[in-house]
Amino acid sequence: MKRFGQTARLKPDRIEEYRRLHASAWPEVLGTITACNIRNYSIFQQDDLLFAYFEYHGSDYSADMRAMAEDPVTQRWWKLTKPCFLHHSIQEYYTDMLEIFYHQ
Repeated sequence: MKRFGQTARLKPDRIEEYRRLHASAWPEVLGTITACNIRNYSIFQQDDLLFAYFEYHGSDYSADMRAMAEDPVTQRWWKLTKPCFLHHSIQEYYTDMLEIFYHQ
């Protein structure tokens, strides 16, 4: 299992839209997330800053992320969510963080 921490910035005028979308996330998208071996997925928000955390329980992260990106329902979801990001014009969304400490 590998843990991921990621950050992103939202466009200030799209924060409420992003929150609204995630308040009623599509079951098919959640199913794809699970099928792609992602568990314990959380997104936190403070002002325009997002922090996401998830655990990857698969053996081929790249293949699972390709499968997610190829899913037609997820593609429709991303057409709604990705324009909410500040750096949408350069297709930058979440940025992986370096884990420097872990205690279990």
